[in-house]
Amino acid sequence: MSEKHLTEAEYDAITDAAAHWCMRLHAADCTAAERQAFEQWRDAHPLHAFEYEAMQEIWEVADHLPRTQTANVLPLTAPRRSWRVYGIAAAVSAMALPLAAYSGWSLGWLPSSYERFQADGSVRQVTLADGSQVELNLGTELSYSNYKDQRQVSLKKGEAFFKVSHDSSHPFVVKAASGEVRVTGTQFNVWMYEDQVRVTLLEGSVLVNSDNHHPDGGFRLDPGMQASYRQGDYQPQISQTYTGDSSLAWRHGKLVLDNLALGEALPLINRYLSTPVMLADSATGNIRVGGIYDTTAIKSLVTTLPKVLPVYLTRNQDGNPVINSLPGTTPKS
Repeated sequence: MSEKHLTEAEYDAITDAAAHWCMRLHAADCTAAERQAFEQWRDAHPLHAFEYEAMQEIWEVADHLPRTQTANVLPLTAPRRSWRVYGIAAAVSAMALPLAAYSGWSLGWLPSSYERFQADGSVRQVTLADGSQVELNLGTELSYSNYKDQRQVSLKKGEAFFKVSHDSSHPFVVKAASGEVRVTGTQFNVWMYEDQVRVTLLEGSVLVNSDNHHPDGGFRLDPGMQASYRQGDYQPQISQTYTGDSSLAWRHGKLVLDNLALGEALPLINRYLSTPVMLADSATGNIRVGGIYDTTAIKSLVTTLPKVLPVYLTRNQDGNPVINSLPGTTPKS
């Protein structure tokens, strides 16, 4: 579709359609035909996809609405499963109406400001509404919401370095996978791939909780420490970084693999790939790899592995590259 300037009415129509599809796709009675119609609508124009993603973000904000608060605005005839639909309507209305927005803010269940950020082919630096600075690695998506009792970042995927403005009465919380990182003012890095998360602290202190269902838990990190967790971990694994630690090399466009087993290196590599690389077996995962690579050229790293390691590449039925060890070359576990 050729580029043109949309009228306000046309833009409003797209926004209304995005809200409609957001609610229909989350409804229990949404049909396969409706989902197919949605995909056709979404793919018809880049702005359709953009507005739908924005509406999805508002939906997630509405997910933080307390059910007791939302129930107060539900019609008596509304089924209980509809609370979230009304929640998103309340969120949209509150963002549009100053008085409603102030009420939602004062109750602590709606943000006073909301921002979305994405970095694709290059590292991106942004300043949040509270003055905190964030550096986004390639392929990173996050959103920022400013609530009355906390500043909240939701890391959708990727990696980000945070330099948080100090505010002891207004904590800064980064939600990543099943856990969160809570600070008042500090510098730290959060890396995430699928359900794996690693937090590296440079300055100040942070509280890392691997399970959002137990918000009172968590482990405090001091500078030079790391915490790692995966979905389902009751508590994070704590370790000390070493001199020359390369986990922040991405800020200079580099991925450093310091004599890592392939099983450890692949999550770091796959973070930059649209199609993840797989291992043929656990023995292949024990082969070690090292080197410094350009984060914008990780695809070429995969194709050159057979030149530097005793491995060869195949593809599985899903089209994923698979690393196989040459016969008789796999190290013992």
